[in-house]
Amino acid sequence: MTGADWDPKLVAGLRALAEASFPKRCIRCGAVYEDVQDYVQRTAAVSSIHSGLKQSGDDDVRTIMELFRTCACGSTLMDLFRDRRDESGAARRRCFAELLAYLADAGLDDAVARAELFKVMRGEDSETLARIRSPRKT
Repeated sequence: MTGADWDPKLVAGLRALAEASFPKRCIRCGAVYEDVQDYVQRTAAVSSIHSGLKQSGDDDVRTIMELFRTCACGSTLMDLFRDRRDESGAARRRCFAELLAYLADAGLDDAVARAELFKVMRGEDSETLARIRSPRKT
């Protein structure tokens, strides 16, 4: 199944989740990464023994996940993923909740929907979400 086969409403919601931090640009070579998937696919792990994920906190003691990757030019890049409870992420939380409701209407279990949405947000493929079709209203 290709990306063109994905449910358009689901794709739109997934894109809205990622819009907050992308596009990302390498300040050394100018490479532009359009979204999380592009960022992960076109960069390399910083190390063969570390995931590149680091948990830290911001000034307000909110959890931040940092994802370190290496650009093709050799520069180390980092993207921040803030705790979903972060007030600045209200729009993302709303969008995430709307996607969960949409996926529930399509018959997907809440825990499975969450796990699959997080996979896509990390730039991974989701065969489960690729099979979702528009829910039927009765």
